[in-house]
Amino acid sequence: MALPTEELRELAARIRAWAADLGFQQVGIATPALGQAGARLREWLARGLHADMHWLRERASLITNPAAVVPGTLRVISARMDYSRADAWPAQHIAAQPDRAWVARYALGRDYHRILRPRLQKLATRVSEAIGPFGYRVFVDSGPVMEKPLAEQAGLGWIGKHTNLVNTTAGSWFLLGEILTDLPLPVDAPAGNHCGSCSACISACPTGAIIAPYVLDAGRCISYLTIENKGPIPEALRPALGNRVFGCDDCQLACPWNKFAQFSAEADFAPRQGMDRQSLVDLFGWDEATWLECTAGSPIRRAGYGGWLRNLAVALGNAPSSPGVIAALEARRGDPSALVREHVLWALRRHGRA
Repeated sequence: MALPTEELRELAARIRAWAADLGFQQVGIATPALGQAGARLREWLARGLHADMHWLRERASLITNPAAVVPGTLRVISARMDYSRADAWPAQHIAAQPDRAWVARYALGRDYHRILRPRLQKLATRVSEAIGPFGYRVFVDSGPVMEKPLAEQAGLGWIGKHTNLVNTTAGSWFLLGEILTDLPLPVDAPAGNHCGSCSACISACPTGAIIAPYVLDAGRCISYLTIENKGPIPEALRPALGNRVFGCDDCQLACPWNKFAQFSAEADFAPRQGMDRQSLVDLFGWDEATWLECTAGSPIRRAGYGGWLRNLAVALGNAPSSPGVIAALEARRGDPSALVREHVLWALRRHGRA
Protein backbone atom coordinates (compact mmCIF):
# COMPACT_ATOMS: atom_id res chain seq x y z
CA MET A 1 0.00 0.00 0.00
CA ALA A 2 1.43 3.35 -1.07
CA LEU A 3 0.78 6.09 1.49
CA PRO A 4 2.42 9.53 1.48
CA THR A 5 5.27 10.00 3.92
CA GLU A 6 3.30 12.37 6.13
CA GLU A 7 0.37 9.94 6.36
CA LEU A 8 2.74 7.15 7.34
CA ARG A 9 4.20 9.37 10.05
CA GLU A 10 0.71 10.15 11.36
CA LEU A 11 -0.23 6.48 11.19
CA ALA A 12 2.79 5.51 13.29
CA ALA A 13 1.72 8.02 15.96
CA ARG A 14 -1.83 6.63 15.90
CA ILE A 15 -0.51 3.07 16.24
CA ARG A 16 1.32 4.08 19.42
CA ALA A 17 -1.82 5.68 20.83
CA TRP A 18 -4.00 2.68 19.94
CA ALA A 19 -1.42 0.32 21.47
CA ALA A 20 -1.47 2.31 24.71
CA ASP A 21 -5.27 2.04 24.76
CA LEU A 22 -4.87 -1.74 24.43
CA GLY A 23 -2.58 -1.97 27.44
CA PHE A 24 0.89 -1.89 25.86
CA GLN A 25 3.46 0.29 27.58
CA GLN A 26 5.59 1.00 24.50
CA VAL A 27 5.70 0.44 20.76
CA GLY A 28 8.63 0.78 18.39
CA ILE A 29 9.10 0.26 14.67
CA ALA A 30 12.10 -1.37 12.99
CA THR A 31 13.21 -2.74 9.67
CA PRO A 32 13.33 -6.54 9.42
CA ALA A 33 17.09 -6.60 8.73
CA LEU A 34 18.90 -8.81 11.25
CA GLY A 35 22.47 -8.81 9.98
CA GLN A 36 24.50 -8.80 13.22
CA ALA A 37 21.89 -10.60 15.29
CA GLY A 38 21.61 -13.27 12.64
CA ALA A 39 25.36 -13.77 12.61
CA ARG A 40 25.42 -14.09 16.42
CA LEU A 41 22.65 -16.69 16.30
CA ARG A 42 24.50 -18.78 13.73
CA GLU A 43 27.68 -18.63 15.82
CA TRP A 44 25.72 -19.64 18.94
CA LEU A 45 24.20 -22.59 17.08
CA ALA A 46 27.59 -23.63 15.74
CA ARG A 47 28.88 -23.80 19.31
CA GLY A 48 26.04 -26.17 20.23
CA LEU A 49 24.67 -23.89 22.95
CA HIS A 50 21.04 -24.53 21.95
CA ALA A 51 20.81 -27.86 23.86
CA ASP A 52 18.30 -30.12 22.09
CA MET A 53 16.28 -27.29 20.55
CA HIS A 54 17.18 -28.58 17.11
CA TRP A 55 14.38 -26.64 15.48
CA LEU A 56 16.47 -23.52 15.99
CA ARG A 57 19.19 -24.89 13.73
CA GLU A 58 16.68 -26.28 11.24
CA ARG A 59 14.85 -22.97 10.95
CA ALA A 60 17.83 -20.62 11.27
CA SER A 61 17.42 -19.29 7.73
CA LEU A 62 13.85 -18.26 8.56
CA ILE A 63 14.61 -16.98 12.05
CA THR A 64 17.22 -14.59 10.72
CA ASN A 65 15.04 -13.30 7.88
CA PRO A 66 11.59 -12.00 8.89
CA ALA A 67 10.82 -11.19 5.26
CA ALA A 68 11.07 -14.91 4.51
CA VAL A 69 8.67 -15.72 7.34
CA VAL A 70 6.10 -13.23 6.04
CA PRO A 71 6.86 -12.34 2.41
CA GLY A 72 6.59 -8.66 1.74
CA THR A 73 7.57 -7.60 5.24
CA LEU A 74 9.01 -4.09 5.27
CA ARG A 75 8.64 -3.20 8.94
CA VAL A 76 8.26 -4.82 12.34
CA ILE A 77 5.95 -3.17 14.88
CA SER A 78 7.32 -4.29 18.24
CA ALA A 79 5.30 -3.86 21.44
CA ARG A 80 5.99 -4.55 25.10
CA MET A 81 3.70 -5.12 28.06
CA ASP A 82 4.68 -5.13 31.75
CA TYR A 83 3.71 -8.28 33.65
CA SER A 84 5.02 -8.02 37.22
CA ARG A 85 2.19 -7.72 39.74
CA ALA A 86 2.26 -5.92 43.08
CA ASP A 87 -0.09 -8.52 44.57
CA ALA A 88 2.30 -11.42 43.94
CA TRP A 89 4.53 -12.60 46.74
CA PRO A 90 7.98 -11.11 46.07
CA ALA A 91 10.35 -13.66 44.57
CA GLN A 92 12.77 -13.02 47.42
CA HIS A 93 10.15 -14.40 49.84
CA ILE A 94 9.87 -17.61 47.83
CA ALA A 95 13.63 -17.94 47.55
CA ALA A 96 13.86 -17.82 51.34
CA GLN A 97 11.25 -20.56 51.81
CA PRO A 98 12.63 -23.72 50.18
CA ASP A 99 9.50 -25.73 50.96
CA ARG A 100 7.47 -23.54 48.60
CA ALA A 101 7.41 -23.60 44.80
CA TRP A 102 9.16 -20.84 42.91
CA VAL A 103 7.41 -20.15 39.59
CA ALA A 104 8.78 -17.51 37.21
CA ARG A 105 6.90 -14.23 37.57
CA TYR A 106 5.54 -14.23 34.02
CA ALA A 107 3.90 -17.64 34.55
CA LEU A 108 1.92 -16.87 37.71
CA GLY A 109 -1.21 -15.79 35.86
CA ARG A 110 -2.79 -16.32 32.48
CA ASP A 111 -0.72 -17.50 29.52
CA TYR A 112 0.78 -14.34 28.01
CA HIS A 113 0.14 -15.60 24.48
CA ARG A 114 -3.56 -15.33 25.25
CA ILE A 115 -3.14 -11.78 26.50
CA LEU A 116 -0.82 -10.17 23.96
CA ARG A 117 -1.86 -11.91 20.74
CA PRO A 118 -5.54 -10.84 20.74
CA ARG A 119 -4.54 -7.27 21.53
CA LEU A 120 -2.00 -7.13 18.74
CA GLN A 121 -4.69 -8.49 16.45
CA LYS A 122 -7.01 -5.70 17.61
CA LEU A 123 -4.23 -3.20 16.91
CA ALA A 124 -3.86 -4.54 13.37
CA THR A 125 -7.63 -4.40 12.90
CA ARG A 126 -7.68 -0.75 13.92
CA VAL A 127 -5.00 -0.04 11.34
CA SER A 128 -7.02 -1.77 8.61
CA GLU A 129 -10.14 0.14 9.63
CA ALA A 130 -8.19 3.37 9.27
CA ILE A 131 -6.37 2.75 5.99
CA GLY A 132 -7.96 -0.31 4.44
CA PRO A 133 -6.52 -3.82 3.96
CA PHE A 134 -2.77 -4.23 4.38
CA GLY A 135 -0.35 -7.15 4.73
CA TYR A 136 0.56 -8.27 8.22
CA ARG A 137 0.98 -11.19 10.62
CA VAL A 138 1.00 -11.20 14.42
CA PHE A 139 3.59 -13.04 16.51
CA VAL A 140 3.92 -13.57 20.27
CA ASP A 141 6.86 -15.90 20.91
CA SER A 142 5.10 -18.26 18.53
CA GLY A 143 7.14 -18.50 15.35
CA PRO A 144 10.62 -18.16 13.85
CA VAL A 145 11.01 -14.51 14.85
CA MET A 146 13.94 -13.01 16.78
CA GLU A 147 11.78 -10.82 18.94
CA LYS A 148 14.48 -9.41 21.23
CA PRO A 149 16.87 -8.19 18.49
CA LEU A 150 13.91 -6.72 16.60
CA ALA A 151 12.68 -4.98 19.77
CA GLU A 152 16.19 -3.65 20.33
CA GLN A 153 16.24 -2.23 16.81
CA ALA A 154 12.82 -0.71 17.45
CA GLY A 155 14.15 1.18 20.46
CA LEU A 156 12.34 -0.78 23.19
CA GLY A 157 15.54 -1.56 25.06
CA TRP A 158 18.85 -3.34 24.70
CA ILE A 159 19.77 -6.99 25.05
CA GLY A 160 21.57 -7.29 28.36
CA LYS A 161 24.38 -9.62 29.31
CA HIS A 162 21.75 -12.17 30.44
CA THR A 163 20.26 -12.04 26.88
CA ASN A 164 16.98 -10.49 28.07
CA LEU A 165 15.76 -7.10 26.88
CA VAL A 166 16.30 -4.22 29.33
CA ASN A 167 14.75 -0.76 29.28
CA THR A 168 16.13 2.25 31.19
CA THR A 169 12.69 3.27 32.48
CA ALA A 170 11.03 -0.15 32.78
CA GLY A 171 13.70 -2.70 33.65
CA SER A 172 13.03 -6.11 32.11
CA TRP A 173 9.78 -7.39 33.63
CA PHE A 174 7.87 -7.18 30.36
CA LEU A 175 6.77 -9.37 27.45
CA LEU A 176 7.10 -8.77 23.72
CA GLY A 177 4.95 -9.18 20.65
CA GLU A 178 5.28 -8.20 17.01
CA ILE A 179 3.34 -7.34 13.90
CA LEU A 180 5.25 -8.01 10.69
CA THR A 181 3.81 -5.70 8.04
CA ASP A 182 4.25 -4.44 4.50
CA LEU A 183 3.62 -0.82 5.58
CA PRO A 184 6.79 1.30 5.11
CA LEU A 185 6.35 3.12 8.42
CA PRO A 186 9.06 5.45 9.75
CA VAL A 187 11.50 3.52 11.93
CA ASP A 188 12.73 4.31 15.42
CA ALA A 189 16.32 4.64 16.56
CA PRO A 190 17.81 1.48 18.11
CA ALA A 191 18.33 1.49 21.85
CA GLY A 192 21.82 1.95 23.26
CA ASN A 193 23.43 -0.58 25.58
CA HIS A 194 23.62 0.49 29.24
CA CYS A 195 25.02 -2.63 30.94
CA GLY A 196 28.43 -1.02 31.33
CA SER A 197 30.80 -3.03 33.52
CA CYS A 198 27.96 -4.59 35.55
CA SER A 199 28.01 -8.38 35.71
CA ALA A 200 25.39 -8.92 38.43
CA CYS A 201 23.26 -11.18 36.24
CA ILE A 202 26.22 -13.41 35.39
CA SER A 203 27.12 -13.84 39.06
CA ALA A 204 23.49 -14.48 40.04
CA CYS A 205 22.82 -17.38 37.66
CA PRO A 206 22.51 -20.49 39.87
CA THR A 207 23.79 -22.89 37.21
CA GLY A 208 26.39 -20.69 35.53
CA ALA A 209 24.36 -20.64 32.31
CA ILE A 210 25.59 -17.16 31.31
CA ILE A 211 28.99 -18.40 30.22
CA ALA A 212 30.12 -14.98 28.95
CA PRO A 213 28.50 -11.57 28.59
CA TYR A 214 25.60 -11.93 26.12
CA VAL A 215 26.19 -15.69 25.74
CA LEU A 216 23.75 -18.18 27.27
CA ASP A 217 24.28 -21.94 27.40
CA ALA A 218 20.70 -23.15 27.08
CA GLY A 219 21.64 -26.59 28.38
CA ARG A 220 22.48 -25.06 31.77
CA CYS A 221 19.63 -22.54 31.91
CA ILE A 222 16.95 -23.32 34.49
CA SER A 223 14.23 -21.91 32.25
CA TYR A 224 15.20 -24.38 29.53
CA LEU A 225 15.73 -27.27 31.96
CA THR A 226 12.32 -26.91 33.61
CA ILE A 227 10.24 -26.04 30.53
CA GLU A 228 11.60 -26.83 27.07
CA ASN A 229 13.66 -29.81 28.19
CA LYS A 230 11.52 -32.96 28.02
CA GLY A 231 14.11 -35.39 29.39
CA PRO A 232 15.99 -35.76 32.66
CA ILE A 233 17.55 -32.74 34.32
CA PRO A 234 21.32 -33.32 34.50
CA GLU A 235 22.04 -34.66 37.96
CA ALA A 236 24.95 -32.30 38.54
CA LEU A 237 22.66 -29.31 38.04
CA ARG A 238 19.73 -30.48 40.16
CA PRO A 239 20.95 -29.08 43.50
CA ALA A 240 21.33 -25.63 41.91
CA LEU A 241 17.65 -25.56 40.94
CA GLY A 242 16.65 -25.15 44.57
CA ASN A 243 12.87 -24.71 44.67
CA ARG A 244 12.55 -23.37 41.11
CA VAL A 245 9.87 -25.49 39.45
CA PHE A 246 9.03 -23.47 36.33
CA GLY A 247 11.46 -21.00 34.84
CA CYS A 248 13.90 -18.76 36.66
CA ASP A 249 14.00 -15.06 37.60
CA ASP A 250 17.46 -14.79 39.19
CA CYS A 251 19.22 -12.83 36.46
CA GLN A 252 16.39 -10.30 36.33
CA LEU A 253 16.23 -10.00 40.11
CA ALA A 254 19.92 -9.16 40.11
CA CYS A 255 19.68 -6.51 37.39
CA PRO A 256 19.93 -3.00 38.88
CA TRP A 257 17.79 -1.57 36.08
CA ASN A 258 14.77 -3.35 37.52
CA LYS A 259 14.55 -0.75 40.27
CA PHE A 260 12.72 1.22 37.55
CA ALA A 261 10.30 -1.60 36.67
CA GLN A 262 6.60 -0.79 36.86
CA PHE A 263 3.89 -3.05 38.25
CA SER A 264 1.23 -4.22 35.82
CA ALA A 265 -2.43 -3.33 36.26
CA GLU A 266 -3.48 -6.23 34.01
CA ALA A 267 -5.70 -8.55 36.05
CA ASP A 268 -4.77 -11.48 33.80
CA PHE A 269 -1.22 -11.40 35.15
CA ALA A 270 -2.41 -11.76 38.76
CA PRO A 271 -1.36 -15.06 40.39
CA ARG A 272 -3.76 -17.97 39.91
CA GLN A 273 -4.26 -20.92 42.26
CA GLY A 274 -1.94 -19.24 44.76
CA MET A 275 0.92 -20.17 42.44
CA ASP A 276 3.10 -17.42 43.89
CA ARG A 277 3.27 -19.20 47.26
CA GLN A 278 2.20 -22.83 46.86
CA SER A 279 3.66 -25.64 48.95
CA LEU A 280 5.85 -28.11 47.07
CA VAL A 281 4.21 -31.01 48.88
CA ASP A 282 0.71 -29.83 47.99
CA LEU A 283 1.57 -29.35 44.31
CA PHE A 284 3.25 -32.77 44.15
CA GLY A 285 0.02 -34.32 45.36
CA TRP A 286 -2.03 -33.07 42.40
CA ASP A 287 -3.17 -35.87 40.11
CA GLU A 288 -3.24 -35.17 36.39
CA ALA A 289 -6.91 -34.18 36.35
CA THR A 290 -6.30 -31.64 39.11
CA TRP A 291 -3.21 -30.35 37.37
CA LEU A 292 -5.10 -29.90 34.11
CA GLU A 293 -7.89 -28.07 35.91
CA CYS A 294 -5.61 -25.82 37.93
CA THR A 295 -3.28 -24.93 35.04
CA ALA A 296 -5.99 -24.25 32.46
CA GLY A 297 -4.97 -21.15 30.50
CA SER A 298 -1.56 -21.08 32.21
CA PRO A 299 1.89 -21.15 30.58
CA ILE A 300 2.77 -23.89 33.08
CA ARG A 301 1.06 -26.30 30.69
CA ARG A 302 4.17 -26.05 28.48
CA ALA A 303 6.11 -28.26 30.89
CA GLY A 304 3.61 -31.12 30.62
CA TYR A 305 2.38 -33.02 33.65
CA GLY A 306 5.40 -35.34 33.71
CA GLY A 307 7.82 -32.42 33.40
CA TRP A 308 6.00 -30.60 36.18
CA LEU A 309 6.32 -33.60 38.52
CA ARG A 310 9.97 -34.00 37.52
CA ASN A 311 10.64 -30.38 38.49
CA LEU A 312 8.78 -30.72 41.77
CA ALA A 313 10.66 -33.91 42.63
CA VAL A 314 13.96 -32.07 42.22
CA ALA A 315 12.70 -29.18 44.35
CA LEU A 316 11.56 -31.63 47.04
CA GLY A 317 15.00 -33.24 46.92
CA ASN A 318 16.45 -29.80 47.64
CA ALA A 319 13.89 -28.96 50.36
CA PRO A 320 14.58 -29.41 54.08
CA SER A 321 13.83 -32.95 55.22
CA SER A 322 10.49 -33.41 56.92
CA PRO A 323 7.96 -36.22 57.28
CA GLY A 324 5.70 -34.45 54.78
CA VAL A 325 8.42 -34.18 52.14
CA ILE A 326 9.46 -37.83 52.58
CA ALA A 327 5.84 -39.03 52.45
CA ALA A 328 5.15 -37.03 49.28
CA LEU A 329 8.18 -38.51 47.54
CA GLU A 330 7.48 -42.05 48.75
CA ALA A 331 3.94 -41.79 47.36
CA ARG A 332 5.40 -41.38 43.87
CA ARG A 333 8.25 -43.88 44.16
CA GLY A 334 6.31 -46.14 41.77
CA ASP A 335 5.00 -43.40 39.47
CA PRO A 336 4.02 -44.71 35.99
CA SER A 337 6.49 -42.27 34.40
CA ALA A 338 10.11 -43.43 34.32
CA LEU A 339 11.14 -39.78 34.11
CA VAL A 340 9.31 -38.95 37.33
CA ARG A 341 10.54 -42.10 39.11
CA GLU A 342 14.16 -41.27 38.33
CA HIS A 343 13.91 -37.83 39.87
CA VAL A 344 11.89 -39.07 42.85
CA LEU A 345 14.55 -41.68 43.67
CA TRP A 346 17.25 -39.03 43.37
CA ALA A 347 15.30 -36.81 45.75
CA LEU A 348 14.83 -39.65 48.24
CA ARG A 349 18.56 -40.33 48.18
CA ARG A 350 19.11 -36.67 49.02
CA HIS A 351 17.05 -37.28 52.15
CA GLY A 352 18.88 -40.47 53.01
CA ARG A 353 16.08 -42.73 51.76
CA ALA A 354 17.78 -44.80 49.05
